[in-house]
Amino acid sequence: MHPWWRRLVHKGTGGVFAPLYGLYEQRLLRQMRSVAAPRHIGLILDGNRRYGRQFHLDDPADVYMAGADKLDELIDWCIEVGVPAITVWVFSTENHKRAPEEITGILGAIEAKMKALASDRQIHARQIRVRAVGRIERLPPSTIACLRAAEAATAGYNGLQLTIAAAYGGREEIVDAVKGFLKGQMKEGRSLKEAIDLITPEAIGHSLYAPDLPDPDLIIRTSGEVRLSGFMLWQSVFSEFYFTDVYWPAFRRVDFLRALRAFQQRQRRFGK
Repeated sequence: MHPWWRRLVHKGTGGVFAPLYGLYEQRLLRQMRSVAAPRHIGLILDGNRRYGRQFHLDDPADVYMAGADKLDELIDWCIEVGVPAITVWVFSTENHKRAPEEITGILGAIEAKMKALASDRQIHARQIRVRAVGRIERLPPSTIACLRAAEAATAGYNGLQLTIAAAYGGREEIVDAVKGFLKGQMKEGRSLKEAIDLITPEAIGHSLYAPDLPDPDLIIRTSGEVRLSGFMLWQSVFSEFYFTDVYWPAFRRVDFLRALRAFQQRQRRFGK
């Protein structure tokens, strides 16, 4: 059972404007369905702490659980408009530098949400595949166990692909990709010189954490910050970006649809 404040603030836009927002959402949804949806959306889930201060939430566990709960709605929205893959950045390599109680709050929310996803009937009915990417080995054993359990429970599913970026950094991913490629070449008996000659963008791409995923067509960042902070540096070379002032736990269906509308209004040239 959610505490009273979480039920209140998670209702989204309400009051006398609720009917108007409902009509606006339906209009946006009709527009979305007339154009192909992004194949892959990346989301930088920012603004949790500021959301907590706004609603006078002192316990980091409550703050980050509010953000974790939003994931259920995001999955619904993506399925509704036909988005086949999303990657959500829940914990960066830099987040290890935060205060211990805050790290505990973030990781506790991740663990709780992964346990819920692993046993959620809707997740299984919809054939949603969950996987984790990043330097997962740097996380506590309990967090690793929850992530791996969610992966194992949904392995082989071919519905929405939900990727959890945890202990993740874009530079670290590129470093790990290059190391992985070179180690693979060494196992095949090639010299360092031979391996270096085989390094290409395609080779590095195949060595990333999730090489089977298409590059994100759209990257959304909440909270008003206008930067990538290292998110999917390699994959985002031709991504479209959408920045919103809304804090992640307060992110609404209408905000999501606005991001998709902005994406569909862009003219993508891919450098041509």
